[in-house]
Amino acid sequence: MTETEILEEFRASDALLEGHFILSSGRHSARYLQCARVLMDPARAARLTNALVAKMPPDIRDAIDIVVSPAMGGVIVGHEMGRALGTEAIFLERPEGIFELRRGFSLESGQKVLMMEDVVTTGLSSREAIKAIGEAGGEVVAAGALVDRSNGAASFDVPFFPLVTLEVPSYADNEVPAELAAIPTTKPGSRKI
Repeated sequence: MTETEILEEFRASDALLEGHFILSSGRHSARYLQCARVLMDPARAARLTNALVAKMPPDIRDAIDIVVSPAMGGVIVGHEMGRALGTEAIFLERPEGIFELRRGFSLESGQKVLMMEDVVTTGLSSREAIKAIGEAGGEVVAAGALVDRSNGAASFDVPFFPLVTLEVPSYADNEVPAELAAIPTTKPGSRKI
């Protein structure tokens, strides 16, 4: 898929929102990508994850034993990546604020993992997920995301494969432009701030 085709999938599903959003990272933005909307159509989700699998080098793609994603936003895309790769897919939760495997999920020691996100903004949730996967015995061989909106700021100790990279400015609390500050905030993400 081309970048234009990928973005058309987001537009067609009303997955790009405008307003004043507090992101999972705690930063503010005038735009929010609601990946749950783009993933609610199974055929669309399959097209996007198949396109992401096609972007991954065969040696990495073939090494992946299981997909692990952080809840809540990564659950559907992680499951779809598992389908596209022909592997199982499980997810992490943070009932006490720290990611952990629950629901009887576990990893075998040294099991090769793709850590899969829906959207990466700062990379904080991804790094926390990667750490939790390592603590559970898995070995993260790559990270993936539908959208990298970090503006180049997210970095990991493993190869990172986003389907599309979008330049969407975000602001710290003390940097919010006056026109954005005048709009009531919405917090659509999953992290307690």
